[in-house]
Amino acid sequence: MKNLSRRSFLASSLRASLFGAYALNGAALNGAAASQSGARSIPWSNWSGGQLCQPAGRIDVSDEEELVRFLKTSSGPIRPIGSGHSFSALVPTDGHLVVIDQLGGILDYDSDTLQTTIGAGSRLGDLGAQLDAIGQGMLNLPDIDRQTLAGATATGTHGTGLSLQCLSAYITELRLITANGDVMDIDASDGDLFDAVRVNVGALGVVSRIRMQNRAAYRLKKREWVAPTEDMLTNFDELAASHRHFEIFPLVYSDYSLVLAIDEVDESKAEAEEAVAEGEEIALSDLRELGDNPTPLERLTRNNALVANTQATESVDVSHKILTNVRNNRFNEMEYSVPIEAGAECVREILKTIYDRAIDVAFPLEYRYVSGDDPWLSMAYGAEPHATISIHRTASEDYSPYFDIIEPIFWKYGGRPHWGKLHNLTHRELIQLYPRFKDFMEIRESLDPTGRMLNKHLRTLFDVR
Repeated sequence: MKNLSRRSFLASSLRASLFGAYALNGAALNGAAASQSGARSIPWSNWSGGQLCQPAGRIDVSDEEELVRFLKTSSGPIRPIGSGHSFSALVPTDGHLVVIDQLGGILDYDSDTLQTTIGAGSRLGDLGAQLDAIGQGMLNLPDIDRQTLAGATATGTHGTGLSLQCLSAYITELRLITANGDVMDIDASDGDLFDAVRVNVGALGVVSRIRMQNRAAYRLKKREWVAPTEDMLTNFDELAASHRHFEIFPLVYSDYSLVLAIDEVDESKAEAEEAVAEGEEIALSDLRELGDNPTPLERLTRNNALVANTQATESVDVSHKILTNVRNNRFNEMEYSVPIEAGAECVREILKTIYDRAIDVAFPLEYRYVSGDDPWLSMAYGAEPHATISIHRTASEDYSPYFDIIEPIFWKYGGRPHWGKLHNLTHRELIQLYPRFKDFMEIRESLDPTGRMLNKHLRTLFDVR
């Protein structure tokens, strides 16, 4: 059992070991590394290992022309794949997988408008340095950096910030190649089609390139500390409004949360504030290993003692290095957005349910605000900001018992699911939660009347038999 100082515990245990992380697992990543150009039948699994399929084959396209040719000359179901980071069943198919990770890199940019056209298969973690080299930075980024731009925008991935929208809302133009090989360049002048395609769950065609509205490169300061969860929830509106990014990670079986605040700064070089607690060491696994069948009260008492006096840490760096992280442990995740006025109560009910039912979980929750936006299937669609809440389960454990208990709480508060995260909603519920869901279905049918872009999961979402 490895011992860590309290400062190391904050950085390594709460943010990495408990919250979860990213492991470069070749087979689980997206299978593309194992595939060669052309169609092949190789088993596929997503990053967490929770989604599996045996496709008829894979096509690893090297450019748009090859993609168009394949779509025009082939038949049967297809699903595009990027990094395979979605936890939901968006990809599994017995048809062909279209691997887009060679459609990457910066294709062109405008230093005046700060817009950049990017290959849709680009990993977010690779784009940061490339954009920085041309004096640009993305307006916001999610926590995990291995997603492709196409996958992140197709699922409505959002990042954090009361004044910041989901990544898809910053798309100014994209190229969609439909199931029959038609090439469509779509921007705001296309009206409804533009609002439908920016969060498309891979159901309208294959996106090959995306033009993003960026901003001048910038630096951020990140500060992390531990504070009582109830204090944070009570004052969350004020705190979220006073920081560019603000979120908390409520610790289960504890009265405390890890708090993360990020703001723009003018510092010219990265800095780190060392915060060291003298004479105290704790075990990394103490938040979970309390002997056989510890009671919730035993867990609460121990965890509070472990984290109550944890010191704050600070770091400063270019925006993409502060906003995104490399994760080293696999997990599965469920995330819902709820109306902002319901967010704190929803968190309280989840934490109480975990405690009352003695659910054996160590991962903290994640709680944050995001701005309302325009893409029809964005989980924050509409004029008002939304609160988002995530729960996690280590990939080696069965997530279903835990997620099945918590998910109805999200429903109670009118929650909308993140498309890339696990959920059990069907067309019947979704059409009530998304005002433009029926309109999206009509556009989907017009672009792909035979349902070539669908799999079993998507047919359930869009009521296609």
